Amino acid sequence: MGSKGFDANKIAAAIYQNVGGPENVSSFNNCMTRVRMNIKDPSLLDLEALKKVPGVLGVVNDEQLQIVIGPGKVNKVASAMAEIAGVELGEQFPEKKRTDGKSTVVEKAAQVKAQTKARQKPSKLKAILKDISNIFVPMIPAFVGSGLIAGIAAILTNLMTSKTISGSEWTQIVLVLNVIKNGMFTYLVIYTGINAARVWGATPTLGGVTGAVTLLTGMTPDAPIKNLFTGQALVAGQGGIIGVIFAVWLLSMLEKRLHKIIPDAIDIIITPMIALLVLGLAEIFVIMPLAGFVSDGLVGSLKWVLNVGGAFSGFVLGVAFLPMVMLGLHQILTPIHVQMIQQLGNTPLLPILAMAGGGQVGAAFALWIRLRHDKELTEMIKGALPVGILGIGEPLIYGVTLPLGRPFITACLGGGIGGAVIGWIGHVGAIAIGPSGLPLIPLIANGYWWAYVLGLLAAYAGGFVITYFWGIPKDRLAQQPQLARNAMADAAADNQVSVKSGDTETLRAVTAGKVQGIEQAVDQAFAQKELGDGYVITPTANEVYAPISGVISTIFPTKHALGITSDAGFEILVHLGVDTVELKGKPFEIHVVQGQRVTPATLLAEVDWTAVKMADKATETMVIITNMEAVAHFQLHQDLGQSSQAGDVQCCAQVNEPEYVLV
Repeated sequence: MGSKGFDANKIAAAIYQNVGGPENVSSFNNCMTRVRMNIKDPSLLDLEALKKVPGVLGVVNDEQLQIVIGPGKVNKVASAMAEIAGVELGEQFPEKKRTDGKSTVVEKAAQVKAQTKARQKPSKLKAILKDISNIFVPMIPAFVGSGLIAGIAAILTNLMTSKTISGSEWTQIVLVLNVIKNGMFTYLVIYTGINAARVWGATPTLGGVTGAVTLLTGMTPDAPIKNLFTGQALVAGQGGIIGVIFAVWLLSMLEKRLHKIIPDAIDIIITPMIALLVLGLAEIFVIMPLAGFVSDGLVGSLKWVLNVGGAFSGFVLGVAFLPMVMLGLHQILTPIHVQMIQQLGNTPLLPILAMAGGGQVGAAFALWIRLRHDKELTEMIKGALPVGILGIGEPLIYGVTLPLGRPFITACLGGGIGGAVIGWIGHVGAIAIGPSGLPLIPLIANGYWWAYVLGLLAAYAGGFVITYFWGIPKDRLAQQPQLARNAMADAAADNQVSVKSGDTETLRAVTAGKVQGIEQAVDQAFAQKELGDGYVITPTANEVYAPISGVISTIFPTKHALGITSDAGFEILVHLGVDTVELKGKPFEIHVVQGQRVTPATLLAEVDWTAVKMADKATETMVIITNMEAVAHFQLHQDLGQSSQAGDVQCCAQVNEPEYVLV
């Protein structure tokens, strides 16, 4: 129950101790709140002990072992773990040998892992989405920072285009902002390739080169690379992010195979060369042309939908745009926008497609509310939402909705609702090509900005409502109660204060009954003051109140004991009955939660003492100060053995001198 200093090295060592040591870890990384570990032999895990490690807020054992540490602290723990293991974050751990010469990862490990996976039967889609999440989560900070800069640049650009502002100084500012922004978004395929390689065990630099191939660096309009299927020139970026991820997945399999068959003496030279050559050719002549084929089909489909017009056209286009962004195919729409602007003076397609971002924003708000206890998710949403509102959709797509699966679909439907509204109103067009979201408002032609705003609000509302009721993943929703308890426990720990010299607190009787000194307790561990000093009361009422003002720091799973940290830092244990842990919580009804502030007027619990007696357990309730090293004097003011009402008995505890204070 004590308030202890945060020691990242101790936590890291304790984690390794309970996961089978660094030799049982193939790789690990961390996100905003969790250390994510790939375990070789699941049979070596001691999950219960891991959950009890001070500083560990929770453990999730799924495709990866996820250890919840909390924002800020997780970075220190991950760094300490990397230092202990002698590796970099995300790097594959070197295979270590046992002293008997046998590999640490024995055949039994593979069997146990296979059996575990067989029992869990994870869907392939869930595994794919989880991998995509692991690829993009480390990039969220860069997405957020660059996205906000991009949003500011877009607003300024659109204001210049609409003649609201002018001047060379604004042009220079926008240029500088775009240069900074392009450091992320221009080379996103490279960062994606590096992270995808880490996820699938390929060499990160080879993954980065695989991503860079899609940029077609060095290709000029005078000497283009031809599409083998159509004979037309390839376009840089064709194939998009998904094409890069697929290519790096192939790279990981090819590289692992080459490592097995290439002699060690030339492996470092031959394997990278062959891997890059094979995957580069596959990207240029297969993956990118196939994406081009899909692009051509989409162009034809979009033109047909546009000709239909109205709400139907708006809905279909609003729904379809997010998948196009995900696949990197939205660039094919640029020529269509340009042609429309030349012919009509504006592009009615862009405002409709912009609604897809609005659907995502609404979906993100719904996820934030329904899954508010998931700190990792809510932190990502808080970072990605401002960027999404400014028309940069990648952080919300790759960091939030797509990894969760269902919210991506409901976000698309929300975009369809916004698109339907704009299609129904009609005459809504943009005079230039620019980011979606709020920055597009200055570019809306003919005074129809109000219709664009109305459609955007409809997309927000549609994405929110559909996601709120039908888009929340059931497994994430089921985790909320436990995550709430973890959050409250963390809040209680954060609210603990150090005892200071001269502090005095008063304990009160927690219920009606006979009060005695703790040395009169039936349980010898309590009677001998092994856990601390206090009093014991034999209850005559079912209601149990708080003995002191403070914060609930602990509620035992079996409900038979609670911990309270007082305002001065004294740590109080309220133990309901003797050996009642064996009753597994049945006679107890707890009325407080971890992290809740209480006073002596707060009802902690109601106990069916008759049921306790029928189970042949003593009803004595102990109230103990467990950090007695901080206590100089403890004294019962009421005569021992007398009956009392709840709140009557006062027991004073005064802090010891500073040299005896536990800090």
